[in-house]
Amino acid sequence: MTKKHLLLSIILIFMLSSLSAEVYREKALVSYYAGDFHGKKTSNGEYFNMNDYTCANKSLPFNTILKVTNLSNGLSVQVRVNDRGPFVTGRELDLSKAAAQKIGMIKSGTAYVRIEIVKRGPDTKLSRQTAAKASQIMAKLSGGKVEKSGGVKTGGSSSQSVKKNYQEGTFWDVQLGSFSTRENANELAQKLLKDGFTDVVFQKGNGIYRVVIRKVPAQKVSATEKKLKACGYSDYLIKQRKA
Repeated sequence: MTKKHLLLSIILIFMLSSLSAEVYREKALVSYYAGDFHGKKTSNGEYFNMNDYTCANKSLPFNTILKVTNLSNGLSVQVRVNDRGPFVTGRELDLSKAAAQKIGMIKSGTAYVRIEIVKRGPDTKLSRQTAAKASQIMAKLSGGKVEKSGGVKTGGSSSQSVKKNYQEGTFWDVQLGSFSTRENANELAQKLLKDGFTDVVFQKGNGIYRVVIRKVPAQKVSATEKKLKACGYSDYLIKQRKA
């Protein structure tokens, strides 16, 4: 086979693999992680390298290859699933820093992307066990749409039934994210402060740092939601404070 024919074959294989990619999410919110996690063990036993093209996902089999395309600029990157997460409501992937740089989302911290499965990894026992554990963690963090504690998971416009929960004289906490390290939680907290929100605090429990806008009066909940959406925060959890 000549070099020309070999090159054409490689191009053809690449085109066919692209055409056969399975669309996993048309639009999903992703973030990235680095810093404290660099050099630490991932859920599949590897050591996390923020300079490799990898990602965390809560359920896909390890070694699944994903194509991630930033919807705001069209930039794409292929990453391999080797970790579980992100443990934040509404987020689909945590990309490595290298992958985040490749699609131009370092400055924003999060991005809406299209996710395609290029090659699905093997369905191993470890993949299933860690996926089940990730599901349990998310259940503890967010519960259903309405938690026993009075929490309301929301995003987009509020329904009339949700608004009725904000009774006069009550106070509410708005949870914006949950992180396993204080460093990553602090990044979100600082962003909220820069966007003009006050009473931003950390609530720690079970080794998780939750970033919360604390003690919002019932009459200000709707205004707080509108401001959050205007600043690009689409996923959050509203929980009534105990008396």
